[in-house]
Amino acid sequence: MNLFDSEQEQDLLAFELLARRQGYRQIAGIDEAGRGPLAGPVLAAAVILPEGVGLPGVTDSKKLTPAKREMLFDLIMARALAVGVGSADHLLIDRINILQATLTAMQRAIAALAIPPDYLLIDGISAIPLNIPQKTIKRGDSASLSIAAASIIAKVTRDRLMLEFDVRYPGYGFAGHKGYGSASHLEAIVNLGPCEIHRKSFGGVKEYVRGER
Repeated sequence: MNLFDSEQEQDLLAFELLARRQGYRQIAGIDEAGRGPLAGPVLAAAVILPEGVGLPGVTDSKKLTPAKREMLFDLIMARALAVGVGSADHLLIDRINILQATLTAMQRAIAALAIPPDYLLIDGISAIPLNIPQKTIKRGDSASLSIAAASIIAKVTRDRLMLEFDVRYPGYGFAGHKGYGSASHLEAIVNLGPCEIHRKSFGGVKEYVRGER
């Protein structure tokens, strides 16, 4: 019986299959959302999928519409063996830099898993400083189903948080641009100055931090 809707979906489990052939069983895909924005946290997700799971439509979250991401979020949450989410806020980003904050968020996501993973598939080129066997994969959210699932969980979770920030910090348009450096966002920073959740070490923000230079 074929569990997959397409050859493409089956190909997305190639990294997971290779890890299973090496004896690993609890394989977590790891990805983040929010490295580039000027405001808000960086969010990471870790997802452990059942062997041979079918998740039709799951791919890199950036290729999906918001409505499609929301639908797939629910599908992933229903079918995954475990899902963990971790974050690093603007303060930590400013203190230790965005790369280190991202790795911290990933560690927190892994720690939040109900099932301890024995192997990690990580989007990008930076290893996570944990004593767990792992593989980094460039554009992993387009190459691994577990990473693609994690990218959707991270993106949807962060987007929902930015909607809350839009209410808390009106005038910046967080509901629309989600903290990224759009023209309207940059204009709001010029006119209003940075708010509490802006990343004060980022270009486009640090120039307008008053009394801290």
